[in-house]
Amino acid sequence: MHSIPLGSQEASSPRLALRWLQERTRHITDQLDATYAQPGLHWLTDGAEHERALAYLTAGTGYQVTLYDESTRYVLVAHPTGATS
Repeated sequence: MHSIPLGSQEASSPRLALRWLQERTRHITDQLDATYAQPGLHWLTDGAEHERALAYLTAGTGYQVTLYDESTRYVLVAHPTGATS
């Protein structure tokens, strides 16, 4: 397996980084078949998980959301500058 970076976005706060994760997740789930979109749609409505993600980002730890279909895995990662996970 090899990865193809699809882009990056700088955010000025953990909350804006979480918002970016939510927006990109929404964009990807909109393009997936319903079965594959379901985990992302669930994540989008999971307030407790969003709070957990925000806590990780605020503490300086990265957070990722992974979506997939039959042939592609989409890994959305937010992390502080200089961190890798």
